[in-house]
Amino acid sequence: MSKIIGSLTSPSTVIVLLVVIGAVLELRGPSRVGRRLLAAGAGILAAFWILPLGTWLMRPLEDRFPPSALPQHVDGIIVLGGAIDVSVSVSRGAPAFDAIGGGRLTSFVALARRYPQARLVFSGGNGNALGGPPEADIVANLFRGLGLDPRRVLFERGSRNTHENALYSMRLVKPRPAQEWLLVTSAADIPRAVGCFRAVGWNVVAVPVDYHTGRGFELLTGFVSGLKDADWAVHEWLGLLYYRLRGWTPSLYPAPETAEHR
Repeated sequence: MSKIIGSLTSPSTVIVLLVVIGAVLELRGPSRVGRRLLAAGAGILAAFWILPLGTWLMRPLEDRFPPSALPQHVDGIIVLGGAIDVSVSVSRGAPAFDAIGGGRLTSFVALARRYPQARLVFSGGNGNALGGPPEADIVANLFRGLGLDPRRVLFERGSRNTHENALYSMRLVKPRPAQEWLLVTSAADIPRAVGCFRAVGWNVVAVPVDYHTGRGFELLTGFVSGLKDADWAVHEWLGLLYYRLRGWTPSLYPAPETAEHR
């Protein structure tokens, strides 16, 4: 249900609904409401084409946890799923990246080489509302192709969302309090992901990767790119609210501990 609600509240879906409903009303006869809905849909599309709305929504999420120097010793590294298009991968018989998140897997492989003694965990089942094979099964072949032996990696295959990523990984790894674990995922996902791990009693070191916004605000970036970023950002903002209401994060907008406990 959360997946379905999330897709219905994305800006791109809202625009389509405005246009379709407006067009249907107009086809049935002249309709003031229909014209207003069509105009609203066209206006929002134009706004996404001209203004960097997606960047404005995404950047606060990506900047919430600034990159920091990595520790010299690391006990383990966790990377979250969500970067693989499972249905396409199964259909084609080869790993296929989703539109977002691919950078988290390549960064994970690089960190695995930097810390050869660290325990490695991939956490990702299948978050598709219709089900399907776990993402972990496909990622194992990808790691092998990138030169990382999948036998080094513990694969958590049951999680369907970020809350379950944290909960099931905790049960799988059973980390000790003094251990240093890195959490690798896309920068926009980091606030919600870190909050989920804190909620289950696991204080991880955030490693934000896979950025999708720069430092400036460019105009006329195209509404396709703007809508893609906006869909993802709105998903994260609503997810932060939903997870807090469910008690899956300890705060509404998790931040680095030094800032959050001032």
